[in-house]
Amino acid sequence: MSRVGKSPITVPSGVNVSIADDVITVTGSKGTLSEPQIEDITVKLEDNVITVTRANDMPKIRAKHGLMRALINNMVVGVSEGFSKQLEIKGVGYRVAQAGTDLKLNVGFSHDIMYPIPQGVKVDIQGTVMTVSGISRQQVGQVAAEIRAIKKPEPYKGKGIMYVGERILRKSGKSGKEK
Repeated sequence: MSRVGKSPITVPSGVNVSIADDVITVTGSKGTLSEPQIEDITVKLEDNVITVTRANDMPKIRAKHGLMRALINNMVVGVSEGFSKQLEIKGVGYRVAQAGTDLKLNVGFSHDIMYPIPQGVKVDIQGTVMTVSGISRQQVGQVAAEIRAIKKPEPYKGKGIMYVGERILRKSGKSGKEK
């Protein structure tokens, strides 16, 4: 049995879970998320504890067992606490500002990059640190990855957009001497 899939999910107070028509809907203080139920995977809610079981031990169904449990857990955590990722901009003259519902990034190109912020995601800017937050773990991670992809950190000077705490492997320049 899946190690992830067999562990139960406890639903915190203030979070409502409904399972109907093969759609799992989770509602909490921060919002509502829903996910279609995977075929041959059974989801039961009893006494504020969600258990996920599978119909048989076929490899494709076993692979989806832990996935379904992880998706439900992410929805429960998202509507009760939310998710966030922090990005940091490093570089001389690199700036970020919010222009309405867009991010205006000045990261060394000849023009400013305008990145539209999707609905359900909030971006806070404090100096050179951006915090991407929302209730959907997938959407927060996707937006953070797209912003980072605009100007990935380069290995020589470490300039670019990177996650806070990300370690960039540095290379020495042409001369070959270590800095």
